[in-house]
Amino acid sequence: MSTQLDALKSLTTVVADTGDFESMQTYRPTDATTNPSLILKAVQQDAYRPLLKQIRRDHSSAALTEQVDQLLVAFGCRILDIVPGRVSTEVDARLSFDVQASIERARQIIALYEARGVDRERVLIKLASTWEGIQAARALQTEGIQCNMTLLFSLTQAIACAQARVRLVSPFVGRIYDWHKKAAGADWNEAAHAGSADPGVQSVSLIYQYFKAYDIPTQIMGASFRNIGQIRALAGCDLLTISPALLGELASSSEPLPAALTVAAAKEHAPEWVASNEVTFRTQLNLDAMATEKLAEGIRIFTADAHKLDVLMAQVD
Repeated sequence: MSTQLDALKSLTTVVADTGDFESMQTYRPTDATTNPSLILKAVQQDAYRPLLKQIRRDHSSAALTEQVDQLLVAFGCRILDIVPGRVSTEVDARLSFDVQASIERARQIIALYEARGVDRERVLIKLASTWEGIQAARALQTEGIQCNMTLLFSLTQAIACAQARVRLVSPFVGRIYDWHKKAAGADWNEAAHAGSADPGVQSVSLIYQYFKAYDIPTQIMGASFRNIGQIRALAGCDLLTISPALLGELASSSEPLPAALTVAAAKEHAPEWVASNEVTFRTQLNLDAMATEKLAEGIRIFTADAHKLDVLMAQVD
């Protein structure tokens, strides 16, 4: 029996949003993406403690930052044994405002993958969509290091990423939805903001429309979903990265799933072309309270989890 997950895979590249190997084997996505929060969650499970201990033992003389990168790469390599496509590995969020340090950390991660025999074509380096993160990605792309821009909440950020010729952007659907729901408070009407009316869905749809209308090659990967209604409303997007729980819901449904986004429709309703430079980026981002707040919050959360991962690694016997 064909499922909604099968239908989605025929329209969109499905990416697993998890660090859990078992889930990937169950749902067989094309790619997988990780972040510090997902890796932290995974290594706290008994099943992954041996991997943590092995990294600590094999690289006992290395600096803690290198040990953590070794752990991220070890997870990435295990993931690439399961998925046929690419894995995304994130640069430490504490470097989100440091161009050169981000470049150097990304190079180190790629070098670790290549030392394990993994071609850089199968790795996406994740960077926060700050101005500095985008400039780091611009430089890395010229070296053949493909970048996935995360913590992206606005067309302003997406356009700057496209100008930097990054490989992929990951606009966050669920966190945009969360902000608008919280801002509306008691006035929030869930039914009125479902599906294509969801503010997170609308943001990704606008980015998709803009990129396709102007033949921008940067791929769009919707991320951070709260429900399968958001996923259905973005069927046809280049990629969607989805948690195991929501992959399970899609796999258990046999309802039809038509394409919600198409290149033809995007070209028919092209948004106005927007010029971008550092001044306009910072100005427009500052004017967007939601994007400014969620970017800052996301960096704080990933920074806190990166610190927890450091502590956990340092405590391993």
